[in-house]
Amino acid sequence: MFKLESPFKPTGDQPRAIEKIVKNLKAGAKHQVLLGVTGSGKTFTMAKVIEKSQKPVLIISHNKTLAAQLYQEFKEFFPENGVHYFVSYYDYYQPEAYIPQTDTYIEKDAKINEEIDRLRHAATQDLSNREDVIVIASVSCIYNIGSPETYREVSSEIKPGQKIKRKDLISHLTNLQYQRNDIDFKPGTFRIRGNIIDIFLVTGQEILKVEFSGDKIDTCYLGDRLLNKYRLFPAHFWVAPQEKLSIAIENIKLELQEELKKLRKRKKLIEAQRLEQRTNYDLEMIKEAGYCHGIENYSRHLEFRKPGQPPYTLIDYFFKNFLIFIDESHVTLPQIHAMAVQDRVRKKTLIEYGFRLPSAIDNRPLTFNEFEERINQAIYVSATPAEEEKTKTLRQAQGKKYIVEQLIRPTGLLEPSIEIRQTKNQVEDLIQEIKKRIARKQRVLVLTLTKRLAEALSDYLVESGIKTRWLHAEVKTLERPQILKELREGKCDVLVGINLLREGLDLPEVALVAILDADKEGFLRNETTLIQTMGRAARHPEGRVILYADKMTKSMKAAIWEVSRRRKIQEDFNKKHNIIPKPIIKAIREWPFAAREKTAGIEFSTVRDITFLENEMKTAAKNLDFERAAGIRDLILRLRSGRSRL
Repeated sequence: MFKLESPFKPTGDQPRAIEKIVKNLKAGAKHQVLLGVTGSGKTFTMAKVIEKSQKPVLIISHNKTLAAQLYQEFKEFFPENGVHYFVSYYDYYQPEAYIPQTDTYIEKDAKINEEIDRLRHAATQDLSNREDVIVIASVSCIYNIGSPETYREVSSEIKPGQKIKRKDLISHLTNLQYQRNDIDFKPGTFRIRGNIIDIFLVTGQEILKVEFSGDKIDTCYLGDRLLNKYRLFPAHFWVAPQEKLSIAIENIKLELQEELKKLRKRKKLIEAQRLEQRTNYDLEMIKEAGYCHGIENYSRHLEFRKPGQPPYTLIDYFFKNFLIFIDESHVTLPQIHAMAVQDRVRKKTLIEYGFRLPSAIDNRPLTFNEFEERINQAIYVSATPAEEEKTKTLRQAQGKKYIVEQLIRPTGLLEPSIEIRQTKNQVEDLIQEIKKRIARKQRVLVLTLTKRLAEALSDYLVESGIKTRWLHAEVKTLERPQILKELREGKCDVLVGINLLREGLDLPEVALVAILDADKEGFLRNETTLIQTMGRAARHPEGRVILYADKMTKSMKAAIWEVSRRRKIQEDFNKKHNIIPKPIIKAIREWPFAAREKTAGIEFSTVRDITFLENEMKTAAKNLDFERAAGIRDLILRLRSGRSRL
């Protein structure tokens, strides 16, 4: 059972919104919209709906930072239930590609974040074991991760008294892609000490200790807990049962021969030779080790899917009667639309030039239609829902309205006041405004149009004596929540960004949002984006927005009108109920997965003192630590380049 733990009770618009959503769910509504303004408590409303509906839940967010924030909040709301974080596990990802015009092959290059990989496995394993599960995911949840049936089929149960030889368990661990490593003992490995096998679970949580007595298991411990039984899952996705693996290999060989005939018939001899060599190498690796680099490209054969059949994704790991929340749906849905199209174009080129078999095209994300077919019931959550979400709700039977509005903030906080200022001397004007806010112990968000400008402006503010950080897509996934935490704590007063400082970020200390070049009409300055960005100042009683612009655009006019309309609704409610706006009190949470790189206690990615960095670089070189010296040198060059551009 989902059990919500919270000191809060539904107030304002929340009781009505919760009641309507739950009623619609019971009536079988497939699509609903929760139109909730910033600060109205949409996350708490979602939690109450989960508690009342008692269904497994998938929450899809459009970016990893917001997903991390939701993960922390739901962990607190449901401490006794399975709450998980499932996002792309790449810190860096360069997909495999080929550019025919220049005959350039780009090999897949990626840096996997092992912590996120462990969290992904924890999510799929919990979904296989229990129903009270909430998974907060990015759009990576629509990508192929392998069959849930196979994932469960190859897993095995270990328990005391079980008759199994030690060597057979070792062999089984190897088939599950666990690697023996007695020295570097880390998640996904096992070690052997006499009659004891220690298994460092791929989830990274604890160590499973299996002790043998002859040809049977004597005891099993997970950490310090004695177990009656434990189900062990694979260390990787796309692990096929041994008896099926040989069949899959033969099917891959058949496809290879057919494709080679086609290429040779078309006189593409170089492509044929390339494909034969690459595929045979992969098959040897799969045969010997059960795994190869890029094994996901053979997933159709490993899962025995038909050509064109949809891949298995995280969604398939859920029990059928589950609920989907699509957070900030106006951004998330377009992302889901685009994924499959982009992937297909890249794969077709690789296939045409002999880098991959045609079946590789079925290692892909879901198309949007396939995604919709897997929706049991969905709730689209946004302060600015798009026409697509609204239309979905209106198509349902009997013309019922499934758009639930939540426009009243329980705290009585108003939408921020808005002021337009000219762009001339905008940086100097901004600095004066920032200093006023710092004097009141308030925080500031600044929005720029480019990453380069965000970094350069951040450096300039630091030189002006203002504690500043920048945040954009190049900041590692698990570092972003830590940066936001430091902003809230006052370790920095200003955060400069581009489009990560918009939807859903909950920063009650932010009193000023400054938007540079607000009149540059486009994706980053359209009506929806402006409303979302302005909303970051709606959690503070003195919330204010400054738009630096030389003209009034259509988007600016529409955004200002909508914000003013919502402000009037809250003012009328406050007046009617004698409510005095009060600030949001929100605990500053520790982010447990912040993997920050530190050297001698200094996090160099945040240091802006070039003299200090030069001294550290010389010290590192003197100690023959050239890798560290080179990293500091690159940071110095970037800092100097940013200043010259400004």
